[in-house]
Amino acid sequence: METTKNKIRQETETSLQYWREDEKKALELLQIVGELRFDRSIELVIFRRGIYDCRPSEVLNNHLYAANYVNAPITIDTTLSIAKTILNHKEVNPCILDIGKMAVNWLKNNSNNLSLENFVNDSLLPYTSSNNFSINARDVILYGFGRIGRLLARRLIEQTGRGEQLRLKAIVLRPQMKDYYSEAKKRAALLMTDSVHGDFRGTVTIAEDGKSLTVNGNKILLIYAKDPADIDYTEYGLKDALVIDNTGVWRDGEALKAHLRPGVEHVMLTAPGKLMPNIVYGVNHETLDLENTKIFCAASCTTNAISPILKVMNESLGIEKGHIETVHAYTSDQNLLDNFHKKPRRGRSAPLNMVLTSTGAAEAIESVMPELKGKFTGNAVRVPTPNVSLAIMSLSLNTPTTKAALNQILKDASLHGPLVEQIQYSDSEEYVSTDAVGMTSACVLDAPSTIVSADGKNVIIYAWYDNEYGYTCQVVRVAKHAAQVRRPAYF
Repeated sequence: METTKNKIRQETETSLQYWREDEKKALELLQIVGELRFDRSIELVIFRRGIYDCRPSEVLNNHLYAANYVNAPITIDTTLSIAKTILNHKEVNPCILDIGKMAVNWLKNNSNNLSLENFVNDSLLPYTSSNNFSINARDVILYGFGRIGRLLARRLIEQTGRGEQLRLKAIVLRPQMKDYYSEAKKRAALLMTDSVHGDFRGTVTIAEDGKSLTVNGNKILLIYAKDPADIDYTEYGLKDALVIDNTGVWRDGEALKAHLRPGVEHVMLTAPGKLMPNIVYGVNHETLDLENTKIFCAASCTTNAISPILKVMNESLGIEKGHIETVHAYTSDQNLLDNFHKKPRRGRSAPLNMVLTSTGAAEAIESVMPELKGKFTGNAVRVPTPNVSLAIMSLSLNTPTTKAALNQILKDASLHGPLVEQIQYSDSEEYVSTDAVGMTSACVLDAPSTIVSADGKNVIIYAWYDNEYGYTCQVVRVAKHAAQVRRPAYF
């Protein structure tokens, strides 16, 4: 009996010792991540998950995702060796490198039996200085500072690095108080603490005159104006800027021309818009003609969630027709308590009611993917949750399939190819809406919930999406593309 107890104690101590050693290695990896980020504008991620500013335990947990690619997790020893090789390679241009995916590719596809170091060096060839890749920082102006505006500020600041990509230089506010400092203080408090997304990781200081914030070292001007026509951005030192309008006040291309002020090059709306291109990154961003198009939009959160999946389904199996039903979190457009609202049903209390309402998702699909014109209908139900929504896609297919085959198609799309940033795959039967809070992808496929009819022609696909932060990440991707500052990526 005593022997058994000693064995258990020894196993416990050994397990803890191994964990401590792995934590030390994770800390060493994080040190390299920081050095590459700030000295050379090289971002290391693990299976598309950002690891800068992570805890060692988070880094170790991210390694488990390798089970989606191979039958075992990759080790911290492997990713640390890859990071060291990248650090020692002095000719790598600014880029994003997925060291988890690189490790998997070495394990799966190394038919030449190269050493890990040689494999990594070969993989880095497309990103070396011989290709003369360079990027120039672009100024960004947030017009409005509501739910999406504040999350955009967080995301842009988080990705500032050396400041060679998008630089948040100014936020335009419609003044709500006579005292600018008091207003700036309230705005900063909302940026720092969010009831859904938690505390901001960083520091915010307010200028004494209330006309700027310094956030993690980024000085951001606060411009108080009632109308776009009141602003000359060149007076603030801004040049060739991208204005991101997140107010929802102006919804068509003609009205948004008001933002084309001195110092502004392009205008992007964070909502579906009329008389302008609706762009979903990963689906149709390459159609954006930046020379001849000054105003465009990032479509809606729902369009961003469903378009990547519909694109995969149409290209692989063909879509005859479909219906989109969204179970959508309530938004600030609705009332907390019953009160007047110009739209049907939305006047009823959002936290207390499920509210049937319309959605422009079906029409938006057509604007993003013209090949699906006339094939979709759509509706929505607003429900009493503050964030994360669910898209239910009922599709009639041209080619019959099975549940296993359909899920495999979407799983492959989430792991390989041009939509890996947009589609995330979950085979968990315990997944619920709050699990998607803070996701950086456009949607998460709920694979266990997929339904396929007996003849294989009719399917129902469920996809979760963070209609705030997940959408924000898509907006930033479009912004980087429009500003031509997106770094090459190894995903």
